[in-house]
Formats: sequence, C-alpha cells, structure tokens
Amino acid sequence: MSNVVPDEPCARDEGIDGLLGRIEPDVARLLEAALEGRELTAEQGLRLAQTQGSELHALVMAADEMRRRQVGEVVTYVVNRNINFTNVCIKHCAFCAFSRDFREEEGYFLPLEEVVRRAKEAWELGATEICIQAGLPPQLDGRFYIELCRAIKQEVPQIHIHAFSPEEILYGSRQSGIPIPQYLMALKEAGLDTLPGTSAEILDDEIRDIISRGRITSRQWIEVITTAHALGIPTTATIMYGHIEQPIHWIRHMALLRDIQKETGGFTEFVPLRLIHHEAPIYRHQLVKGVRQEAAGNEAVKVHALARLMLGATFKNIQSSWVKEGPKLAQYLLTAGANDLGGTLINESISTSAGAPHGEFMPPAELRRLIRELGRVPAQRSTTYQLLRVHDGLGEEEGPLDLIDDPAARFGSHRTLAASHAFRYGYAASSRGYTEHEGQQP
Repeated sequence: MSNVVPDEPCARDEGIDGLLGRIEPDVARLLEAALEGRELTAEQGLRLAQTQGSELHALVMAADEMRRRQVGEVVTYVVNRNINFTNVCIKHCAFCAFSRDFREEEGYFLPLEEVVRRAKEAWELGATEICIQAGLPPQLDGRFYIELCRAIKQEVPQIHIHAFSPEEILYGSRQSGIPIPQYLMALKEAGLDTLPGTSAEILDDEIRDIISRGRITSRQWIEVITTAHALGIPTTATIMYGHIEQPIHWIRHMALLRDIQKETGGFTEFVPLRLIHHEAPIYRHQLVKGVRQEAAGNEAVKVHALARLMLGATFKNIQSSWVKEGPKLAQYLLTAGANDLGGTLINESISTSAGAPHGEFMPPAELRRLIRELGRVPAQRSTTYQLLRVHDGLGEEEGPLDLIDDPAARFGSHRTLAASHAFRYGYAASSRGYTEHEGQQP
C-alpha cells in the first residue's frame, strides 16, 4: 500500500480563502465555521469525512490553519522509554500481535528490578518519561502495579511515570479488590503521574464486540478515564483506525472525547493510531470479515485533520505517530492538523511485534530533523506539554541518545527479548506479582 498523500501546489499557493471559494459551498461553510470557533456536529463532521479532491485539500489546509492559530509553529516531542514488562495476557484481542498465552515459549516477564533498571538507565540518558504498558498475566496481584510505581520513584524520583491503560487499571482493580477510585488514588500516591488513554480502539461497542470481544467496554473505559481526571491524573486519548470501522465511527469517537474534555479538561493530547495489520490475527488469520489490509494514506490525513477540526478548542495537541505512520507520513501529517511527533520510544514493542517496519527507537536529533524540514520549530516537551527546551537554532550539541550507534545492542529489542530465556515467563516473574502458586512451571 502506498502512503501517497494528496498535494496540489497551486491550491497551497493560493491559500485557504482562495480554495474555499472554489469548492462545494456546504463544505466551505463548514470549514469557515470551524475556523471561526464554532463546534461541528457529528453530521457535519461526517460530511467533511466524505471529502475528496479539492474539498479534501481544503479540509487539510483548514486543519493546518487551526493548528497554527492554536499552537503556532512549534512542533513538540518527548524523550521517553517504553517498558512493556510482559507480553503474557489473558485476553485474545483479534488486533493484537504482541500478546502471548502463558504457556507459549515466547512469553516473558520483566521482574521489578529490571523495570527499575530500565527506568534509571533512561533517566541517565536524558529521558523524562517512561511509558509502562503490558499484557494482563493470569492471577497477577493487582497491587503489583502500585509496587512497581513505588519502586521506580524510590530509585528515580524525578522521572515521569506514564503508565497503565484503562484496561490495566480495570484489571488491577479487580485483582486487588480495590474499587477504581481508591485504586487510582493508591497508584497516584505511589508515583503514577499520568495514564495513557489506550485500549480505546473505537468507543463503539458494536465495533468492539467484533475486534476485541471480552475486552474493556466503552462505558468502563470512560469510567476509568473520568475517574482519573477527577483525581487530578491527566490522560491521553487515542483512537485505532484502519480495520472495519467507517468514518462515522471516527466522528462519534471524537465527539465523545470532546464532550468528556469539556467536562473534565483532563486530556493532554489526542493520538490517532493506525492498525498495523501485518501480524495482527484479525488480518493474518482472517478472524474478522471485511478487515482492510491497511488504512490508506488519505485516511490517515482525514483522521488527523478531522481531529483538529472536530475537537476544536478542547484539544490543543494532536499527535502524529511516526511508529504507526512511518516517519515521512507522520511528517506530512504535521501539515494536516498535528503538532506533536510523539516520543523517542526506546524499546517500542507493541507496534514492532505487529510488523511495523519503522524501528523501536528514534533519536531526538532525528525527530528535530523531521520537524525542521517543514520549516517548523522543534521543542522537547514534558509528558503534559510543558516546553522543556525550544530548539530554535541550528548549532546544538548532540545528546547521549543521539550518540548511540546500535540501539538494539544497547537496549535490546522485542525480538531478542521474546526469543531469549533471560526473562522467560514463569521463571523470571517476580513472586511479588503473583499468587503463591503462580510463576511456577514444570
């Protein structure tokens, strides 16, 4: 599939006002309304999702103009490390190529001490965030997540812990017998700073029942997210597109997030995530009828542009994921409404296991290069979008992460981790994470 995206130099040269004058009047009116700050309805958003040709170019230009008005010319990134401490999971989501059954040879579990070591190493190399997400191993003691946060903060008190999807929060709450509000508060007191708003997929249970039956429901996802916001724990928000959903599902999903944000103000960013289909069971084993091979480049452009216009003033930050979209398309999406390029993602595993070909790490200098090629200003940010350093000059020193020649040798890789016996599930699992009989294998 080609990631060719639309481009009309003549349309871009004439500007948004000139282009609006020669497209379908109803589309022009909707784009003008959005740029004037008026909220788009779901019906209006769907009309924009149906655009092609010049109307699609106008949609992209309007999203880029709204981005410019809301956040200016700065494009942000975060220096972070992913720590997916286990790939063993009791769920069997049709779109997930990362998880393994506890009996499988490739199942692994990083003990608490190894997670802490990786967090400390990341901090010493300049990372400000660790992102912790994993599978749901059977019979996990729900308090393990709390112990994990506490141990990391004791060793690396200044690092930001961005951890545990709503699915993991629900699982930890159930396993520990602690209600969700009290469980989230215990995590916060132990050092949790923010939650990733993953496991959202499409917040429509009709779709969820097909692609992830038995997983967290839309209602439960909303409950975890809004409870976190009420407790002062910010979260991100995501969408997974490019499978069986239709544009109406994008729009409803965005409208729902917009409503939540107006009530809580707790979302820091919106992150569209393309389904990586190559190794996903939903595609590889044809588990679901009608799954697209992959989202088209134009779909990626539409989703990001629509996000900027539909979410309007409620979300300032729209992320373009280089690991999902590839660096070049992610770079282009910065001209279609996005203003953030994500993170360095040391040890990215989930997309990689699904067949994403773009690597498990991107040095900060490379992120800055992609941003500068657009004539924009790169800036390193915190997880919650405080600007830590604006790189508005060309003469700058390379940081420690920019000097690593072989990231796989330095940090390891998902492939070698799953293939090795160093942290084999059952042998390496920390007894603190399991009931007495778990973690033993014959």
